[in-house]
Amino acid sequence: MEKEKHIITPRSKVMQVIEAYPQLEEVLISYVPAFSKLKNPVLRNTVARIATLQQAAAIGNVKVEELVNRLRNEVGQGSMEIAEHEKFVTEKPAWFDRSKIIFSLDIRKMLEAGEQPVNQAMSDLNNLGDGDIYEVIAPFIPAPLIDKAASLGIRHWINKESAELFYVYFMK
Repeated sequence: MEKEKHIITPRSKVMQVIEAYPQLEEVLISYVPAFSKLKNPVLRNTVARIATLQQAAAIGNVKVEELVNRLRNEVGQGSMEIAEHEKFVTEKPAWFDRSKIIFSLDIRKMLEAGEQPVNQAMSDLNNLGDGDIYEVIAPFIPAPLIDKAASLGIRHWINKESAELFYVYFMK
C-alpha cells in the first residue's frame, strides 16, 4: 500500500515537503536562489525542519501563494487560494533607538555549527525589559523566530544590509 503523500500548504514544513517530494528540492532552489542553502546539511537539519513554506517565502522574498501553488502544481495537487499573511516589518519603526540595544546575538555561527538558535533567542527575549532592544544578526530572515516572538507580542524590525546579512531588532 502506497503511503499517503503530504498535502502542501503554507504551514507545511520545508523538510516535510522535501521528504515527501524529493524532486521539489530542485524546484525550490530554481524558484528562489536563496533556497540553495537547503543543500547545506546543517541548515537542512535546522532551519528546514522548523521553517514553514510561508516563512520560506518570506526568507526568499517571494509571494507565499506563488511558491505554494508552484510546488502543488509540480506534484499534481492543483492551485489553492491563500490569504496574505501579516507582513514582516522592514521600515524603521519609531521605537527603534540604537542606544537601547542591550544584547546582540549573531546566529550565523550557531547555524554553521548545526545549532538551533530559536531557543537561545527566545530565552533572551523572555528576559527582555520593556523598552530594551534585542538584536539578532542572521544570514537570512529568521522567519520562525520572528513568528514565535510576534505570537508573544514582541515587535520586530528587519534591516537588510545585503543578500546574506540581516539585522533583526526586537522590542517588547
